[in-house]
Amino acid sequence: MSVKTESVYTGEFLVSEGNNTISREQVPLAANLTMMPGTVVGKASADGIYSPLDPSADDGTQNAAGILYAGKVTDASGGDGVIIARLAEVVDSLLIWPAGITDEQKATAVDQLAGLDIILRTE
Repeated sequence: MSVKTESVYTGEFLVSEGNNTISREQVPLAANLTMMPGTVVGKASADGIYSPLDPSADDGTQNAAGILYAGKVTDASGGDGVIIARLAEVVDSLLIWPAGITDEQKATAVDQLAGLDIILRTE
């Protein structure tokens, strides 16, 4: 017997957000990506393009800059997506972190999100 699991739905990780979608921001996403809702993202310093958080990078994407609101697949030209950029509470167990992230790196990213007033809550 196989067990099927569902991915996180659009916005499912949100506990609360600011009124009138003040928490959300439309941003440019990197090319050739498939990201699920709840993916913690970083912003490249040089061009302002968002992609999954990469703690080992040195281009800006090592810093948590928000959380992807809805799943997104981008082609070779990239595309736009919506992130939770500020003023929200999120379920920590529904966030998608980079594979291999250390406890220290995750703690740093959680602090960075808190600096944006994005607060992690346990379910």
